[in-house]
This record gives sequence, structure tokens and C-alpha cells, in this order.
Amino acid sequence: MAIDERYKQRQQRLKEHVDARVATATEERGILMVFTGNGKGKTTAAFGTATRAVGHQKQVGVIQFIKGEWPNGERNLLEPAGVEFQVMATGFTWDTQDRASDTLACLEVWQHGKRMLQDPALDLVILDELTYMVSFDYLPLAEVVEALTQRPTHQSVIITGRGCHRDLLALADTVTEMRPVKHAFDNGIQAQRGIDW
Repeated sequence: MAIDERYKQRQQRLKEHVDARVATATEERGILMVFTGNGKGKTTAAFGTATRAVGHQKQVGVIQFIKGEWPNGERNLLEPAGVEFQVMATGFTWDTQDRASDTLACLEVWQHGKRMLQDPALDLVILDELTYMVSFDYLPLAEVVEALTQRPTHQSVIITGRGCHRDLLALADTVTEMRPVKHAFDNGIQAQRGIDW
């Protein structure tokens, strides 16, 4: 049998397999995605999805926990396109070192998160770095789970951050774990505008 014919048969089997899986996926609703792990790319993946959604005329809302007041490339691009950003704006918790202030800032921005999770006009909500707010006990896990489970049926949500709580992982429809293999910062290369932030 010729190589081209074997290739064609292999691809036909693959096509039949993929077509069968597509045919069984009949439920239509929003999904909960978690991008976690110690590798780079969690927020980047979330904003790639936000850009895709905006490109399809979907409405997107963003809550950024931990982030500070420094320039934000994603916000520079997406906010003029109608994406609402609410930012905790205290900076990294290892810089502030003030638990009471960080908790208060988290709870204030979370009020916007709860509002977004109740808003049927939003197709996608990003909760960037939410995992830390739960693990640092700034935000009650039960309240987060309740808001996620009571959101509009069509609304998708992305949670990012390391060390995602097992209850959020169990609730999620899609979980991606970023694994570090190599990182430029480990070799003394500075974070770069337009690449890392």
C-alpha cells in the first residue's frame, strides 16, 4: 500500500473519531475554566480568550486581584473595546504586607465580581488571580462558589492563579495546569513590557 493511501486511511479514522465526539457534545451553556499551576501563561491565556470573545462581539468583564497601578497591555487594548476592568490596585501582597488593607481591597473589588457574575449581559467574566484571594483567606470560598453556581447559564468564567482550591477545581468544566519548564526570569532576564505585562 502506498504511503499516501496509508496516510489517507489514518486521517479518515481520525476524522471519524473527532466527528463522533463532536456529535455527542450537545449541551449548550457557559463553562467555568481554571488556568492554574506554577508556569507562566495563566493570565495570558485568559486574556487571549477575552480577545477572542470580543472579536465575536461578546461582552466581557474583568476583575484583577493582586495587580497594581502599572501599565497593563491587556487593559489598554480591551477597555476601549468595551471591556469593563475592576482592579484591586494594591499591588502584590508581598509588597504591601498589610493583611487588613489587602483583605479590604479584595472584598471591595469582589463586590464588582459578584455584580458581573449576576449580569446576564456579560458572556465572559475573568477573575484574574482569584486563587490567591481564596488561599490567603481574604475571600470566603463558599461565597465564591455560590456566585459561580448562581451565574447566568450562558455565562463563561475564567479563574486564574496558582494553587487553585480543590473545590473550585471540582466545580470547573475545564482545568489547565501550566507547568514551568524554563523561565527567562530564572536566568536574570527582566520582565518585559508587551511580553510579560
